Amino acid sequence: MAWVMWFTGLPGCGKTTIAEKVKTNLSEKGIDVKILQLDEIRKAITPEPKYTDEERNIVYASLAYMAKLLSEEGTNVIIDATANRRRYRDLGRSLIPNFAEVHIRAPLTVCMERERKRKAKFSPKDIYNKAATSNAAVPGVNVAYEEPLSAEIEVDTTSMNSDESARAIAEKILTRFAAKDN
Repeated sequence: MAWVMWFTGLPGCGKTTIAEKVKTNLSEKGIDVKILQLDEIRKAITPEPKYTDEERNIVYASLAYMAKLLSEEGTNVIIDATANRRRYRDLGRSLIPNFAEVHIRAPLTVCMERERKRKAKFSPKDIYNKAATSNAAVPGVNVAYEEPLSAEIEVDTTSMNSDESARAIAEKILTRFAAKDN
């Protein structure tokens, strides 16, 4: 049975980089994974995002449902999405039997520095600089980010680099879901 891992953490914590490396690590072991990157999918669901609570409810529910459908068809999924409210991730947990939350931890100051340098293809640019504007909605700055209460997997990217984090997550995925895949 396929599984779904929801990678959560502040913008700039390393979710996308680590998700890609986890996918590569698992691929080398013969395990296929589809990454659902919210910033890419958002462009289809809300081409001109406003980042309101209502819009986030729709986008995250859509993302959780996509992951559910893929997993039901036998596709392992990594969701790459901040999901600033626990309820968004909890919806995924309620819909998907083989679900786990992965918290990519990094302090806000580190995330801000990384975000300034990142070259992510789909992520919005300069979000932390934009947080100073009156209508901005940046998780961890002027919109709450609710950390997982009991993530199944957690890595601290200030003590582990992205390769080490990806290897640790891939190993935990294999341990957690290997017996269920057979």
